[in-house]
Amino acid sequence: MSLDQARAFIEKMRSDEAFRNRIMAIEDVGARLVAASEAGFHFTEAEVKSVQCELSDDDLDKAAGGSGDVNFTFN
Repeated sequence: MSLDQARAFIEKMRSDEAFRNRIMAIEDVGARLVAASEAGFHFTEAEVKSVQCELSDDDLDKAAGGSGDVNFTFN
């Protein structure tokens, strides 16, 4: 389990629409984690939530400007 894996997963979610759609179609959090693991990303729910809280300058600019490209959650 690692934060690096969670960061890589989030980047994949942002850059690969088909992957994002497949993951987001799964409603159960546990099943999303299994699907992410099967795709080669090994992290815990806490790790991905932690990484989601790490906003880059670009992310902050998008939030301040009211735009954004990806919204997903493991809540």
